[in-house]
Amino acid sequence: MDSSLSLSTPPLPTVPATEKILLTIIGLGLLALLPAAFAADPFQARMSLYVAMALVSGGTLLWAARKFGGHPAGVQHDNLWLRSSTSRGSLAWLTAIVLTGFYVILYWFSSPDEQGNFGLFNNLVHALDPLSQTLRQRPADQWFLYGTFYTLAILVMGGRALWKYRHSPYQRIRTVSVMFFQLGFAYLLPGLLLAFQRPEYYFSYFWPLKYDYLFPGTVSYLLKDGGPGLGVFMVFWGAVISFVGTPVLTYFFGKRWYCSWVCGCGGLAETAGDPYRQLSDKSREAWRWEVRIIYPVLGLIVLVTVLLWLGVSGMLPAWATTPQPSGISMFNNLSPVDALSKFYGFAIGAVFSGVVGVGFYPLMGSRVWCRFGCPMAAYLGLLQKHFSRFRITTNGAQCISCGNCSNICEMGIDVKQYAQRGEPIIRASCVGCGMCSTVCPRGVLNLENGPREGRYQGSQLITAESLRILS
Repeated sequence: MDSSLSLSTPPLPTVPATEKILLTIIGLGLLALLPAAFAADPFQARMSLYVAMALVSGGTLLWAARKFGGHPAGVQHDNLWLRSSTSRGSLAWLTAIVLTGFYVILYWFSSPDEQGNFGLFNNLVHALDPLSQTLRQRPADQWFLYGTFYTLAILVMGGRALWKYRHSPYQRIRTVSVMFFQLGFAYLLPGLLLAFQRPEYYFSYFWPLKYDYLFPGTVSYLLKDGGPGLGVFMVFWGAVISFVGTPVLTYFFGKRWYCSWVCGCGGLAETAGDPYRQLSDKSREAWRWEVRIIYPVLGLIVLVTVLLWLGVSGMLPAWATTPQPSGISMFNNLSPVDALSKFYGFAIGAVFSGVVGVGFYPLMGSRVWCRFGCPMAAYLGLLQKHFSRFRITTNGAQCISCGNCSNICEMGIDVKQYAQRGEPIIRASCVGCGMCSTVCPRGVLNLENGPREGRYQGSQLITAESLRILS
């Protein structure tokens, strides 16, 4: 049968010529990364990288303006499950392989050797030397390359999000917020600190997400190299925001104040990961795995931090803090406590948050790390679930069961089930992105910070009995 007559698999709309030209420009920018990475001439490599970033950035922003700005403002999520790139098709798998490969090379095959060679990323790293010298007063390294790409992705895809969700003031402000914190607090400020011979410190990342910030070794380093003023402030800031600021802000605003407005991980998910948000698994089994994984991760980093402090205070037995031989090279000549810390950094800090957390965007959605592995999300979630004023209220009588809200939820919450019953959504995993409310055609969902009394009370206009008409 002619596919154009099929109701189950309608054809994708024709891409306008202007969009094709802009997509070609983006493709040429990606191709320009090849000479940037492998050209023998350093000048050619540097110019190729700058051309690549300009073409990809400019092409993406112009494409977004044409794609979304050429239509009336409003939610445009048509054909997401028909495109190969956004429905786990061949393009999605190819993208996942490229992203995963990038992180594998970054973490384990890009450390500099004695000659300052960064492996496969050598040309790309040294191409950014002028920018690094300007910002940090030192040559670039693999982490500066990563930070530059990461920040550029949030800024460019943030521009795309501003075009796509320009009808929603909440989404516009939230997108600008994550762009601001990534550029200012996670890129420029740490670089300037290095330029002034101070410790590189990320004021927008806190323990337990930035797990080593409260480790004894890091605290000693900050106090020593940061000086009596700045170093003390860094330690004070990290401790106070983790144990005082986080509970207070979460009480008033829920975990959205961090996960959707400040955090760099969430910033990447909300911008570069936006095309994949519908891929999150909404099944109950996925929720069970979420609970089985994320809270043990939080418990593990709490345990590691406590053990390290007990170790430096001399309260642990000698065998726990004495270096031991090991058949595993990564843990050789490390004490059991230090080995546990290094294991956490490898398994959670690198494999889970980077390789899986971003590499699997096109296959599992944009919040894999935030949903299943982030200890900060677990910490915030417990506070939000039990001690916060935040909730998403639902007007069940208005729900038409279209399913837009569940489809777009990047945290795998079946929002429609709550909306049908008129029940408020108070879930530990909810990051308060507000997308469910944004895409609802009937105004059923509303993000609120109300009194804790009656927080779980549902809509009075709908009961479970009335749901029989929906089954």
